[in-house]
Amino acid sequence: MVTNSVWGEFQNMFFSVLLDDPVLFLRVVIIVILSVTLHELAHGFVAVTQGDDTPEKSGHLTLNPVVHMGWESIIFLCVAGIAWGQMPVNPSNFRIPKLSNILVSAAGPFLNLSLGLLFIGLMRIMADSSQELFSLEFFYLAARINLILFLFNLLPIPPLDGFHVLSEIIPGLKPLQNSPFGFFAMMVLFLLPGFGAGLAMIADVAIARLSGLPLM
Repeated sequence: MVTNSVWGEFQNMFFSVLLDDPVLFLRVVIIVILSVTLHELAHGFVAVTQGDDTPEKSGHLTLNPVVHMGWESIIFLCVAGIAWGQMPVNPSNFRIPKLSNILVSAAGPFLNLSLGLLFIGLMRIMADSSQELFSLEFFYLAARINLILFLFNLLPIPPLDGFHVLSEIIPGLKPLQNSPFGFFAMMVLFLLPGFGAGLAMIADVAIARLSGLPLM
């Protein structure tokens, strides 16, 4: 599962960005949809390598974002800047249950980390090039969103991927998966002042350090 709030200056009124800066709005929507889709595909492909053919049988090994996100998630993204997706897997099919579950759960966030690093690399290339096929700001935004996705999904809170990894290491946490704890913890995070901005700041610093470019 992945949840992403495009935190920053347009966290609470994302739809207003469409009126103020439609190009930025379109860029964010495209990047988030692509990133969520690839995140879920990473879960699915790794699950298949671990012996579970559920993603393939359910038709989820596709680049169609509607399959992974559903129209509700896409609409919510456009209105509130929050999106989610899911990949059906059956852990009982895994060859090595504990290790396989960790690998499948970690695949999504680390796909976003890889995308973030890729876009940072493209920023470095673009900064040294005299020609721009895409704007530097586009690559920066893509890197920022993917690094935020990576950081957020590694939080040890159900139903995020970080919790699935931690609960395999500490099995006593597994009962929390289906308890109200996750819902309330997520609500607290979304209402916590500065939480989203803090993740964005970490992403910004990482981009600046790795790209060698000043903060945007």
